[in-house]
Amino acid sequence: MSTSTTASVSTHILDTSVGRPAGGVAVQLSARPGREADWQALGGSATDADGRCKDLPALPEGTTHVRLDFEVEPYFLKKQADAQQDAPANRDSGATGVFFPEVAITFAVNPGEHYHVPLLLNPFGYSVYRGS
Repeated sequence: MSTSTTASVSTHILDTSVGRPAGGVAVQLSARPGREADWQALGGSATDADGRCKDLPALPEGTTHVRLDFEVEPYFLKKQADAQQDAPANRDSGATGVFFPEVAITFAVNPGEHYHVPLLLNPFGYSVYRGS
């Protein structure tokens, strides 16, 4: 929850290759109090069955930049194993793993505002936006 001196962050992931939420993806939250400051790891969570992270840590007062690190490789590897077939990433690109093993999203925040930053994900690309 944001306050007049802090911002708040939430996220969710939609796997656009299947049109469903991406559950079980680890998400780490980091913050810094200025462009030149070092990142401070605040902790993390994992997406639930609806692809939502409902319990990300609160941002410290003075936060100006936030980074969400999504560990998507285990999600895609599990999806490949569950399918019991060659994944399109392997079949089409000749690669032996996941093309995007992780996604890092960095954005600026202002005190008192809430930032919902969804990740639209597929094996060969991703997109983010500021939601509501």
